[in-house]
Amino acid sequence: MVEPLFQVKVECACCESAFQTSRVRPSFKKATHTDTDFCIHYKETNPDYYVVRICPYCGYASTENTSNVFTPAHKEAFYNKVAVNWQFKDYGGERSWDDAMYAYKLALLCAQIKNEKGRVVAGLLHHIAWLYRYKQDTEQERRFLQFALDAYTNVFETEGADLNNARLMYLMGELHRRLNQYKEAVKWFGRVINDKSIMDSAMIRACREQWAATREQMISEKIDMPEEMIHEG
Repeated sequence: MVEPLFQVKVECACCESAFQTSRVRPSFKKATHTDTDFCIHYKETNPDYYVVRICPYCGYASTENTSNVFTPAHKEAFYNKVAVNWQFKDYGGERSWDDAMYAYKLALLCAQIKNEKGRVVAGLLHHIAWLYRYKQDTEQERRFLQFALDAYTNVFETEGADLNNARLMYLMGELHRRLNQYKEAVKWFGRVINDKSIMDSAMIRACREQWAATREQMISEKIDMPEEMIHEG
């Protein structure tokens, strides 16, 4: 019988030790639905639990998006904040929700120590929010969605020119909507819809749909709408 997990060999970017980490076989990645902020819900084994790789020897946690560059200053900071207290533990096998949460929060700490690119930090924060969503912990989910939104906003302001702006702007609009910050949400959706240089038809369509959904929410919650929204739809 084929197991859902298979092992891959990884070399730690910090201590250079080789270790095994698990991945989910493609045939076991059975999604039931995807949320409007790209969070995928799975029928059985959740591949999200295995995104973060943790070195069992020093405790360095990373993902495939993390850079492998370690300056001497980064190494010193990492050893002082993580490795000094680390006791050998192997996270290479099957993971529970608690293991996955621990892995993401450790990866977030490591990314902050290393001054990783803003989009890496934003992605980790967003994944932590999704983990809380799987548990239906709305309070913590919203807390981390706000952290992720702040990080994505910073990415847009500092790295925007180098990224898929349509997807990033959509995501910022959608997180504002999920946090009931409707006026900000429609601004971001509107920017994608009205920017003639954006050719990403899937994101334009998604922004139109979520713009309409936001308008419906504002009507149902009796929130004053900007002038341009009143005459639409």
